[in-house]
Amino acid sequence: MAGDASALLEEAARAAERARELQEAAAAHISRTWTEEEALRKRALALDSDLRRLQSSLDFAAKKGGGGDGGGGGGGGGLDPRIADKIDEELYRARCILSEGDVASLLPSKAHGRFLKMFLGPVNVRATRKEVQLKVKEEYNSYRDRTAFLFLLFPSALLLLRSSVWNGCLPALPVQLYQAWLLFLYTSLALRENILRVNGSDIRPWWIYHHYCAMLMAVISLTWEIKTQPDCANKQRGVQLFLAWAIMQGVAMLLQNRYQRQRLYTRIALGKAKRMDVVWGETAGVEGQLWLLCPILFVLQGFEAYVGLLLLRTALDGVSPEWQVIACGILLVVMAVGNFANTVQTLMAKSRFKAKMKRTKSKQDFDQCTSPTGPSPTSKSSKEA
Repeated sequence: MAGDASALLEEAARAAERARELQEAAAAHISRTWTEEEALRKRALALDSDLRRLQSSLDFAAKKGGGGDGGGGGGGGGLDPRIADKIDEELYRARCILSEGDVASLLPSKAHGRFLKMFLGPVNVRATRKEVQLKVKEEYNSYRDRTAFLFLLFPSALLLLRSSVWNGCLPALPVQLYQAWLLFLYTSLALRENILRVNGSDIRPWWIYHHYCAMLMAVISLTWEIKTQPDCANKQRGVQLFLAWAIMQGVAMLLQNRYQRQRLYTRIALGKAKRMDVVWGETAGVEGQLWLLCPILFVLQGFEAYVGLLLLRTALDGVSPEWQVIACGILLVVMAVGNFANTVQTLMAKSRFKAKMKRTKSKQDFDQCTSPTGPSPTSKSSKEA
């Protein structure tokens, strides 16, 4: 018995010694890795600074050349347009490697912002590995796919039950449950989009601010007393129109998810988007999709503004004079105007990009821009986009 105890003691002592050796080896490895990472970070920051300086010099030279007589870089003293395009392509390739490759984890990330700090605290949500960042993006896209169906299902069910079961009058509880779900939805979308921006996604800030407004409207709607009889149809007119707008929003989300997802990788290959970008808003992939989505989006934005103005009118006419009606009406009008402005800005940016693509070759995809051998045989013309 004593021999067994002695053997166990010796084995435990050896295990403790191995643990200490492993700890020392791990500490040395972390220290060595940190030193190497710091050296790489300094090189990455220096290169990023050089790229910014070169881009500024190119822009200045192009602007200076634009003041000439357009004779191809003769008397104006500016760069030849062909040389400028070549420089721009080389700078694009370098920026592509920095932003899309593993080097991106060495560069400073975007500020987390107060929203993330309020919900998560001082936690670093920047993923150091590109595959983790892309997994976050794919999960966000899947979440939008799932919620698009719910966005369409919930208001459709409420309006259907209103006409078939509730005798044309919506009860307060189901509507408030729907508003509570909207609060959860927009809060989760805002959190995910803030995390995506920290990890390099180029989401327009307005769409995040739009979700802040929608969160505020959902909170206000939860305190909104939904009146029933008498004159239920008149008192609930704003609620009914809001549910109808939600159905249109769900249809638009489904169309966006379907069409945009099909073209996202082509857009990335042509330099119109980065791998961390997501399908959102009005960013359709091809011109045929623009002809389909843009009218739907503009009608949706107009209807949103109409619902907001109707809520304001019902409050001013004394039908529903509660402050919640006025606040929700103002928020709907603000969101409609902001959505319209950003849709127009995106279409203008798309037009400028197409004009630039006509003057230069199509941008290489990520595999091409990280390859030192130049264009791959599978690269396609920008006309295919």
